Amino acid sequence: MKTVVSGLIAGAVALGAGPAAGADPSQEAAASPGEAEVAFDDATVLAIRAGRVLVRPGVSVEGAVVLVRDGVIEAVGSELEVPEGARVIEGAVCCAGFIDPWSALGLDASVLGDQSTDAATRTADGLDPYGVDHLLAEALAAGVTSVRLQGGQAAAVGGLGAVVRLDPQLSATEALVNDEADIAMAVGLSVDGGMQLVQLPDGSYSMISGARAVDPFDRLSQVERVVSKIEEGRSYLEAQVEYRHELEAWELGIAEKLKESEKDFKKAKKARDKKVAEAEEEGEEYKEKKYKEDKKPKKPKFDAEKEALSLIADGVVPLVVEVHRTAEIRNLLAMTARFNRLRLVIAGGSEALHAAEQLAERKVPVIVWPSLRGTERFDEFDGAGLELAGELAGRGGSVLLGSGGRDGSVTRDLPLLAALTVSHGFGREAAFEALTLGAATTFDLAHRLGSVEAGKDADLLVLDGDPLDTTARVRHVICGGREVVHQED
Repeated sequence: MKTVVSGLIAGAVALGAGPAAGADPSQEAAASPGEAEVAFDDATVLAIRAGRVLVRPGVSVEGAVVLVRDGVIEAVGSELEVPEGARVIEGAVCCAGFIDPWSALGLDASVLGDQSTDAATRTADGLDPYGVDHLLAEALAAGVTSVRLQGGQAAAVGGLGAVVRLDPQLSATEALVNDEADIAMAVGLSVDGGMQLVQLPDGSYSMISGARAVDPFDRLSQVERVVSKIEEGRSYLEAQVEYRHELEAWELGIAEKLKESEKDFKKAKKARDKKVAEAEEEGEEYKEKKYKEDKKPKKPKFDAEKEALSLIADGVVPLVVEVHRTAEIRNLLAMTARFNRLRLVIAGGSEALHAAEQLAERKVPVIVWPSLRGTERFDEFDGAGLELAGELAGRGGSVLLGSGGRDGSVTRDLPLLAALTVSHGFGREAAFEALTLGAATTFDLAHRLGSVEAGKDADLLVLDGDPLDTTARVRHVICGGREVVHQED
């Protein structure tokens, strides 16, 4: 197979091809494809002609055309005509590019292993896309077009995560889709145990790097730490809101007093002049009456970390907590129940099956790392396997699929691992949604990514078969409107 990573392609169509305002664009595509009249006045148009377009999970259009301009999908329909002069890509299936919501691709080891991060630490500031060009190319060739990255992977508080587009021609700044995608924390992760002397099966001994599991009492205190951080954010937010209300009331009071003083100015001046004259007649000094001014409310002191924590307390961004063991998951759910605006997301959840009902009731998504079982991994992963995603979904849980956030090279394997979860009980449609619209929705990017709909970013795949068929090949990858991968036999 030959893989070509190419540069910018001009692909554009004129505006006006999307569904009517307020309409569901996917339903428009499914119900009446191609009925809208589309006028194209630009010769640089990208047209994808596919035997089937997977508009979004559960909605598809047979024999459809997808038109792209300036990195944006302009129209989707089965009766659209390809404008003269347009560049045409043909294939069996077209769908949205895959999203890895738990990746390390683009972060070096120093950023991933940073233990000094806090809630205000920005993962976006540590991006290094230039050192992993080959991994970017491999991930794109597999169909992954965007990833969520998290610095300080094992830190108590990992800071602000970022969603990044995997276009090798973009700078770190240009590649950012969202530089405040979430705030991450961790509970109960094994710690470095240093070098250990281990007896091998053949009887010999070898020094290997070991890991030490965290004590159960320490794990409980780590859950309490997460809760205290949320409380810090909420208290900071409440102080800010209270200050704004007090300031508004103070400004209103000052305005009313000024209005009153203007009305009574002449009367007050006349009364003052009379008192001044009386004092002079009696040979006394007139003493001005001192008026006590209303004190202006004091603005709370700015705190960058608490400002960031207020984002999760107010539900502006999700809180992603990597936690695996049943006890910690249950404690976390119980202790955060009082934060009614909190948007909790579990990463890992190796033993989440035992808390599946509570997770489903709280509508807490779980980012599962569908990994093969092995001996060289920390004990918190003992409950993880390819069947976990299907078992959680079978109990009503919301499941996303990620590559574990530790090794950037694993992102390229995510589509294959997703296909393996299907063979282990995870529904094909659910797995497809987990890699596309589900991930986009969880991180507030459904208006841009995750489906093939007018107005969204043109992150698209063209395949010769079903996206989760292990025998299907990704032939073309469009990332932000650019054809970044063209694979030939």
